[in-house]
Amino acid sequence: MTELVLGAMMFGTTIDEETSFALLDRFVERGGEWIDTADCYAFWASADGRGGDSERVLGRWLAARPGVRERVKLATKLGAEPIEPGSWPDRREGLAPDAVRAAFAGSLDRLGVDRVDMLWLHQEDRSVPIEATVDALSGLATARVGVSNFPAWLTERGRVHARASGGKAFDAFQLNATYLRPRPGTLPPGVAHRFGVLSDEQVDYASAHGMELWAYTPLLSGAYDNPGKEIPQVYSHSGNEARLAALDAVAAETGATRGQVVLAWLAGRGIRPMLGGSKLHQLDAALDGVALKLSADQVERLDAPDGHEWASPYAQP
Repeated sequence: MTELVLGAMMFGTTIDEETSFALLDRFVERGGEWIDTADCYAFWASADGRGGDSERVLGRWLAARPGVRERVKLATKLGAEPIEPGSWPDRREGLAPDAVRAAFAGSLDRLGVDRVDMLWLHQEDRSVPIEATVDALSGLATARVGVSNFPAWLTERGRVHARASGGKAFDAFQLNATYLRPRPGTLPPGVAHRFGVLSDEQVDYASAHGMELWAYTPLLSGAYDNPGKEIPQVYSHSGNEARLAALDAVAAETGATRGQVVLAWLAGRGIRPMLGGSKLHQLDAALDGVALKLSADQVERLDAPDGHEWASPYAQP
């Protein structure tokens, strides 16, 4: 099985059904397991301003491929669908118990399944106590629950309540992560959440509590390798100059692309990269990248820009 997650965000909107089916078939053919979607995908690109197209395409694909449901794991998200077209982010479904239950029932219906393997809370909702949301998750037909775009402290609060109440504890983070680091105080394009970029604190928290990490937009929408796309300005700083030099050197040594080395580096750190590509060759390249094995020396050089002894939490004064 590959560590790559197939992101289905644009299935049914900018990616037509025939192409979506081809990508899904190739993913399964090559050992793919996790498919990620959300009830709000992709409201900003749909004809009516509402989400649900991605889940409906996945539902039709599952129905057209008898037996494939047992070979894949489905992940969907709730909490970010606009209440009416054009109302996001001010008016969205949120994480109140009734909203959670209604959204999940809608996802199951569109997917044509009676359960999912992972349910994500898409973004935090501070108008609702996290304890009430955790209680609502208990009766839902999902094997696991995770949080996307959540701070570590709120994740911990939800986990504490779940353990005390016998509920489902969050066991995974889904956040934006790549090899380059954005400048402090900035958000990369496509990240609309204050806590959406994977931080060292979230990595530390996840490691201490055995939580999985999933990374969205790991390839900067193709900017690592597509000369027609510029690396976003939020990544323009001296630290990333050293990172890009190391990335270029390792890519040359392996014969892989920059993006493939990024995927291999993430997978080697126990982070599941997510691909939202629209072409078969992009999917094949990503699957090859995740399968790439970097040497210890190559990993050490890729990590070197962060290698400050004084910054170790265990350094002696």
